[in-house]
Amino acid sequence: MGTPLGDFVRAKRDSIQPESFGLPEHGRRRSPGLRRSDLATRAGISVEYLTRIEQGRDRNPSPSVVQALADGLSLNATERDHLRYLAKISGGACTGLQRPEPLSRDVRPTVLATLRLLEPAVAFVTNRLGDVLAHTGGFEAVMRGSGLLETPEPNLTRYVFTDPRARTFFADWHQVADEQAFDLWLGPSVETAEWFKAELAPLAGQEFTRRLDRQLPPPRVPLRLNHDTAHELRWHRERLELPRADAQQLVVLLPADETTAEAVERLRRRPGGTLRAIG
Repeated sequence: MGTPLGDFVRAKRDSIQPESFGLPEHGRRRSPGLRRSDLATRAGISVEYLTRIEQGRDRNPSPSVVQALADGLSLNATERDHLRYLAKISGGACTGLQRPEPLSRDVRPTVLATLRLLEPAVAFVTNRLGDVLAHTGGFEAVMRGSGLLETPEPNLTRYVFTDPRARTFFADWHQVADEQAFDLWLGPSVETAEWFKAELAPLAGQEFTRRLDRQLPPPRVPLRLNHDTAHELRWHRERLELPRADAQQLVVLLPADETTAEAVERLRRRPGGTLRAIG
C-alpha cells in the first residue's frame, strides 16, 4: 500500500520531461517522465531507497531526504510545503476514523471588521473543507441564484460535487473540482479532513473519489463564473491565510476584466446584499 508522500513523488516524477533537466532521452520508456535512477542521482539517494519511498515501504524519510527529493524534483515553494506536509502525515497517518471535534464556525470580530472594510468587494471567509463562514454583500450579490448560499451552513466543496447547478455556474468545473479536492490535503487537520472525505464520498461519487489520490497541486488560474443575469464573469483570486488556530482563509475575488467589473456593479445595485457571518 502506498502513502501520500510516495504517490506525490511518483506523480511528480512522471510529470517531468527529462530534457527539461538537461537529461538525454534513452529511447522508449515503460512509463513517462523522469526515470527513478535520474531522480535518485539528482537527490543523492539510492534507487532502492527511492523505490521504497514511492511504494510506501519507507514511511519516515528524514527531513534531509525530503529536502533532497524537493531539490531533485525542482519543486516550487508551494510544492515544497506540500511535500513536507505529506511526509508528516505519511509517517503518522490516521489508522482509524473517529468523528473529530467539529470545527468552529466562528469568525473573529477583527476578521468580520476586515470584511466590512472590503465592502462592496466580493470576499468571503472559508476553511480548507470549503465551509463558507462569512461573506460580504458583494459576494452574496454575485452568488445569488447559484444555489451555494441556499443552505444554512454552505460548503463550497459539497456544492461543487453534489449540486448539479455547480457544473453550469463554474465555467471550468473540472478545475474548481480539482482545487477543492486538493485543498482537503491541507487541513485543517488530518482527522477532520479524513472524516469529511469519508462523509462526502458516498454523496459525491467517482468525480470526487478519483481526485482524492491526486498529489500534484492544480494550477491556479482565473475563475470563470456563468452568471444567469451577467453572463460570464472572470476573476483573479487573492487568499490571505489566517492564523493556524483559526484554520481559515480570507478570499477576495477581483474582476479580471472591465466587462466583469461593470457586471458586478450592476449586480450590487440589486437589493438584498449585506455582510453575513454564518454561525
